[in-house]
Amino acid sequence: MNLEEKILQLKKQKNAVILAHFYQISKIQDIADFVEDSLGLSQKAAKTKADIIVFAGVRFMAETAKILNPKKKVIIPDINAGCSLEESCKFSDLLKFRKENPEYKIITYINSSAEVKTISDIICTSGNAEKIVNSFDKNEKIMFVPDKNLGRYINNKTGRNMLLWNGTCKIHDLLKAENVLKLKQQHSEAKIIAHPECNAAILKIADFVGSTAAMLKYIQEDDNESYIVATESGIIHQMKKKCKEKKFIHVALDNTCSCNDCEYMKLNTLEKLYLSLKEEKHEIELDKKIISQAKKPIKKMLEIS
Repeated sequence: MNLEEKILQLKKQKNAVILAHFYQISKIQDIADFVEDSLGLSQKAAKTKADIIVFAGVRFMAETAKILNPKKKVIIPDINAGCSLEESCKFSDLLKFRKENPEYKIITYINSSAEVKTISDIICTSGNAEKIVNSFDKNEKIMFVPDKNLGRYINNKTGRNMLLWNGTCKIHDLLKAENVLKLKQQHSEAKIIAHPECNAAILKIADFVGSTAAMLKYIQEDDNESYIVATESGIIHQMKKKCKEKKFIHVALDNTCSCNDCEYMKLNTLEKLYLSLKEEKHEIELDKKIISQAKKPIKKMLEIS
């Protein structure tokens, strides 16, 4: 049997479910039971009846699945799959802010550690951030953690003035509007679609801004035939599957590279997924107190979503 067949056999034997993010390699996306954005994967994790959750994504996503399923075994193909956004907001730093500014509500982007979630009022994703922010009174003092690009975008959309944590996703923040405009010159017919983690200069020139799931929905409903895509390269696989007849031009980090891969997302491979499921290794283990406290703001998000 090839690796795909072995994985499917093990999955059936162990009553496992494979959840994969849009930024995973195409072979993992193709073998997964569900391929979603962070919100969709959180919703799937909350509802699963499987005994084992194999999370093909990064660590904070697997932690979220564990928080929502404390009695289930949650494993990740590569335990070193982290996140630059998560690293930008340390628990000790946010706790210090919380103690010094008790009047502020803290809205935390899901790209954060389980510990950080324990001292947050509510969690959000790029797909529901606007809705989450609008659930608060207009006069509420809010700190948005940790993505300043997403926070700034939501401020502009909602007319808010949230304080913004100084964090970014390096994969999105390093993309240059100059490169996007060069592609636009070469492909004048193409529409520019961008993830809200991109910097403000790119979001300003984009025809559409949205989460990965929102971008997928947009290209299926829009009548244009080509798109310049400003986000991690993994999403192109799903775009081509959904709209085989359309053209997708990916924005590279620079002129010498045709890719824009998240080094953490791409740590997961088909072989690592197989070994993780076979040996049930790289299990996500969290303290019961952390699970209990982190579940509250996540559940609030899911209720609103």
